[in-house]
Parts: sequence; structure tokens; C-alpha cells
Amino acid sequence: MKNYKLCTLLLFFTLIGNLSYSQETEETSAEDLAKKLANPVASLISVPIQNNFDFGVGPFDGFRYNLNIQPVIPISLNEKWNMISRTIIPIISQSDVTGKGNSEFGLGDIAQSIFFSPKEVKNGMVWGLGPIFLLPTATNNFLGADKWGIGPNAVVLKLNGPWTYGALVNHVWSVGGSGNNDINATFFQPFMTYATKTGSSFSLASENTQSWDNEIFGGFVGAYYAKVTKIGKQMIQIGGGPKVFYGNNPFNPDWGIRANIILLFPK
Repeated sequence: MKNYKLCTLLLFFTLIGNLSYSQETEETSAEDLAKKLANPVASLISVPIQNNFDFGVGPFDGFRYNLNIQPVIPISLNEKWNMISRTIIPIISQSDVTGKGNSEFGLGDIAQSIFFSPKEVKNGMVWGLGPIFLLPTATNNFLGADKWGIGPNAVVLKLNGPWTYGALVNHVWSVGGSGNNDINATFFQPFMTYATKTGSSFSLASENTQSWDNEIFGGFVGAYYAKVTKIGKQMIQIGGGPKVFYGNNPFNPDWGIRANIILLFPK
């Protein structure tokens, strides 16, 4: 099973690596990059490396570190449409979560989103629609659902000067796999970002998941500061901030911290 999951992951990276794309040819300012990073379907190749440190997880007061590698690849389909590939590859290390003295480390389940988004922006409105796929790539039974999943995926946002605000929503149903629990879950993420002329940005965002079959809801709100800068020739955005959790999920952390490093590849 582990060899099969490793082959699936290698095949995925091979496909992503061979995708062709088109980017803007003009040099992009730090302010423009900060605005594009607030837009989930912007025409900008980026590789967010998201570090989540969560404390007081579950009934055993555990700790979880979740590293999400999230490549974003826009592909120009024609003069009117872009296709945006957004992937979440989680690597998880946790202790005292599944039981006192227990620890787990490994790859979690990969989520692959595809958005089809019009290139023309009318009155500052941007939107994208497409599917989301859940791949059972977890290397430990406690780090994934061991279920294949699929569902609809949508994002809508408004560009208003330095402000970007909107929401992303998806729903996933399990369609196979050997896991014991079926998936029937909705994810909702409202967000708001203010970008300055110096490439700094201030964001308020919430991430919420409702599991309908067992009536479990969990979420958090985070406040983040980020800055676009350059290390050598590489453009990056660095930032982070605190997370406050809520809901009736018994494995909700008490609190957390998110720290991001985003590699940017504008042209």
C-alpha cells in the first residue's frame, strides 16, 4: 500500500512538472504581487510553504505540526479562460493527539483543486469554478481518511483598490477506499486582505469544516501580516500570525500559530 501511495505521489509531481503555462511578461511590483497572493485564482505561479503549530489538541492536550506545501500553477487555456491548479500536500507530525504518549509522523491526504476562471475582470469581480479531489496518500492511518473523495469547488472575490475580499467553498464526498468513515464535508473560507504599496499585507481569514454525517463542526480565525521581499534573485512573501479555534470538534486545538514562506515566480 505504501509503495502504491508513493507511486501515486511521484506520478502527480511528474504531471505537474510537465504542465506548460503562460505568465505576464512585465515585471511585477511588490504591491501587485501582494494583491495577487490574496487572489486564489490569480495568474501567478507560487509555492506556499505553510507551517501550522497547534497547541492543546484534543482531550490529551496534544501538539500538532502541519506543514502544507501548496503549489499554485495557472495555465492559459485560451484568450478568455485560465485553469488554476491548487494542491495541498500535508506533512504532519503530532504527539499526544491519538493517545497519551502516542506520536505519528508522515504524509497526509493530498487535496487537488482545479479552478476554471475567466481572464476578464468586470467591476473588480473574480470567480472560479471546478472540481476538488481528495487522494488517500496518508502514510499513517491516523493522518488520513483512507478514502477517495470528489466534489465541487468555487471561489468568488472582489478587488477594490488595496482591498481583496471574498470566500472559497468546497464540498467533498467519499467515493471509495477502505477507510471506516465516509466523508460528507463542507469547507468554507472567507477572507479579507489589505495590501500596501510597499508589498506588505494584512489579512483576516477563517477556515471552517462541517462534517454532516456526524454533526461535527470545527474552525478557526487567523490574523496575519505578510511582506513581499527578495532573497537574492528569488521573490518571496513571508508572514504569519495567531489562530483562534472554535466549534464542537473534540480534536480542536486551543490555539495555534501559522508561519508562511511563499516562493513567487512572476514573469
